[in-house]
Amino acid sequence: MASLTEQALRRKPVGMINAETGADTGKSELKRSIGLWGLSAIGIGGTIGTGIFFILSQAVPIAGPAVLWSFVLSAVVAGLTAVCYAELAGAVPVAGSSYSYAYTTLGEVVALGVGACLLLEWGVAGAATAVGWSQYVNQFLLNVFHFQLPAALSNAPEEGGICNVPAIILILMCAVLLIRGVSESAKTNAIMVAIKLAVLVMFVLIGIQGFNTDNMQPFAPHGIGGVTTAASIIFFTFVGLDGVAAAGEEAKNPHRNLPLAIMISLITVTVMYVLVALVALGAQPSGEFDGQEAGLAKILENVTGQSWPGTVLAAGAIISIFSVTLVSVYGQTRILFAMSRDGMIPPIFHRVNPRTLTPVPNTIIVAVVIAILAGFIPINFLAEMTSVGTLAAFVTVSIGVIVLRRRAPELPRTFKVPLYPITPILSVLGALWIIASLRTVTIYVFVIWVGLALVWYFVYARSHSHLGRHEHVGLDATKEEPQP
Repeated sequence: MASLTEQALRRKPVGMINAETGADTGKSELKRSIGLWGLSAIGIGGTIGTGIFFILSQAVPIAGPAVLWSFVLSAVVAGLTAVCYAELAGAVPVAGSSYSYAYTTLGEVVALGVGACLLLEWGVAGAATAVGWSQYVNQFLLNVFHFQLPAALSNAPEEGGICNVPAIILILMCAVLLIRGVSESAKTNAIMVAIKLAVLVMFVLIGIQGFNTDNMQPFAPHGIGGVTTAASIIFFTFVGLDGVAAAGEEAKNPHRNLPLAIMISLITVTVMYVLVALVALGAQPSGEFDGQEAGLAKILENVTGQSWPGTVLAAGAIISIFSVTLVSVYGQTRILFAMSRDGMIPPIFHRVNPRTLTPVPNTIIVAVVIAILAGFIPINFLAEMTSVGTLAAFVTVSIGVIVLRRRAPELPRTFKVPLYPITPILSVLGALWIIASLRTVTIYVFVIWVGLALVWYFVYARSHSHLGRHEHVGLDATKEEPQP
């Protein structure tokens, strides 16, 4: 019988994962229906959300116009991790994203911890964005119809309301889309992504007409310290790229399309962020950003002297947040699907509807839990918890690239991390640097959350692990790789 340490560190062979997911044969438990643009839209849709609509009011007072370098610095850190994701996604295209990558490189107990981090990332993020969506819906109704929902029906109890109804409605709409089929969901998300990009392009084209170079002076009033501090805030607007990896089992030609989609998402998001920030800084003095609400809308109103841009941007924000929430709920269900297939959590999360090939019970449970969070709990204070969970997953992915290069050098890779091993090492250091900037209480709560995941492992997952029982769920596996 294996010792406790051997059980905790057992690793799932890549051949078994690829056989389960049909990565090489095209036969999968889930329906492979998402092409390159759909995958790219998942990455873009899960990343460009509320952040770019309000982040400047937080970051510009810290860095001044040099916040442009903060965006670039954040993009570099995110890019280092993105190329690590691209290598693993091309080699091991699986629904579990970094959970599955950790399972095949670092061991079972680490994988469960990463899975817990991902559940924190997607679940809390989905609830938080739904709350933000409710606020923008109210703003849009006020601008267009001069009407707002009663505070009792658009706020959580602790915020003076009874229930945040719009937030719950949004979660349920996302769930219905996902239950109908991932193909329909991907198409809907792609349309919403195209609209949100069009709104940001509109901001750039109109806002640049008010560009004044005097607004860029002084460029770096708070020096390099301000630039790096602002970068740690801005970094969180880049999380969501791992949503592409979560679609590994529903991607067409996954070995090729997953790495491409991750890189397309990263480049698109970075270009849009830098352009929006540049135009905003040129059109408005940096001193006016501090505490400014609906900043992008205000800038366009000042440039044009009209109110319609604010209404258009409010509509764009509504669509943008819908897209982010959809990707959040989707990512949550696919992580749970992979964990359940491995026996880490109960089997109900692995059940797939034979007609739509979607995990319907899984989606319903996730929607109910996130809807309760969004409807009755003020979720904004958990934003940093979402971020630390994401960063922990990023560290695991970067380390996983190094481990898998050593364990399976012969494994076909459609994309390879450039400047290996410098790139994954820098990715780890960059993520740790961001984590170090978080509040101490956030780290404490995160440690408690991971501790609860470890308790779950020893109480349930260890004894139910299909790998531990030498069982396999799904399609026939190839022969296991020898474990060193």
